[in-house]
Amino acid sequence: MAAPVATIDLHTHSTASDGTFSPTEVVRLALERGVSLLALSDHDTTAGLDEAADAAAGTGLELVPATEFSTVYEGGSIHVLAYWIDAANGEFQAELDRLRDDREWRAREIVKRLNAMGHGIGYERVRELAAGNVVARPHIAQAMLEAGLVERYEDAFTAAFIADGGAAHVEKHALHPVDALYLIHRAGGVCVVAHPGMWSDADPVPDSLIERMAGEGLDGIEADHPDHTPEQRERYRAMARRLGLPFTGSSDCHGTRFDPVRLGTVTTDPAEFAKLRARAAR
Repeated sequence: MAAPVATIDLHTHSTASDGTFSPTEVVRLALERGVSLLALSDHDTTAGLDEAADAAAGTGLELVPATEFSTVYEGGSIHVLAYWIDAANGEFQAELDRLRDDREWRAREIVKRLNAMGHGIGYERVRELAAGNVVARPHIAQAMLEAGLVERYEDAFTAAFIADGGAAHVEKHALHPVDALYLIHRAGGVCVVAHPGMWSDADPVPDSLIERMAGEGLDGIEADHPDHTPEQRERYRAMARRLGLPFTGSSDCHGTRFDPVRLGTVTTDPAEFAKLRARAAR
């Protein structure tokens, strides 16, 4: 009898950053949905990995240690996924600490800008929604929704409010994507560009940057993503093939922030995952 085909979701979030499920709940949902290989990839933190590993122990679910790492290019935020990083690497953790401090400062500044525009939300409520974990724009969006400033969570991420380049936008202070790639490699990990179809004001990540990163050792491209159109998915698969890189597929699950809950709805082809894992073993 042939072995069952793995169901692989390489991009999920927990309450350690801006997801609504705890790391344990993410693992339990993955098991319920038949996911056999899962990456917990919280924004700029590895804080949820130990809890997730404990929850996955003895279940048959393979957990890939990961984080979604913030970078900036020409004023726009570009996310890269770091897999199999050494979470004990001091240089890597120091940059994560700096990024989290920047997130805290940035969130305060965004709230100040919203208040100056006449949109009254309190920063303390944003911190409460983050529950002591990494503060991110989704927590601000949730506070805006609670205050009746927007009708839907997604409406906060528009030019009128907190989208990149929006009226209340505050620029991140993060590494250039190529420097982040080098750092991830020094920490023993592999680097994949996350959802390249989404960059600044809904523009895609410039092809020239992806090609430059590929020349510097980029390990993969996240082609299949819930927010990519079918045309974008095929485009990034073709780009990955042209550059000799694996392409991944992921749900980018944030728990109940999106309806329906995405976990396991977009997955990575096992053959492409094998190529990615081989790059980690080099």
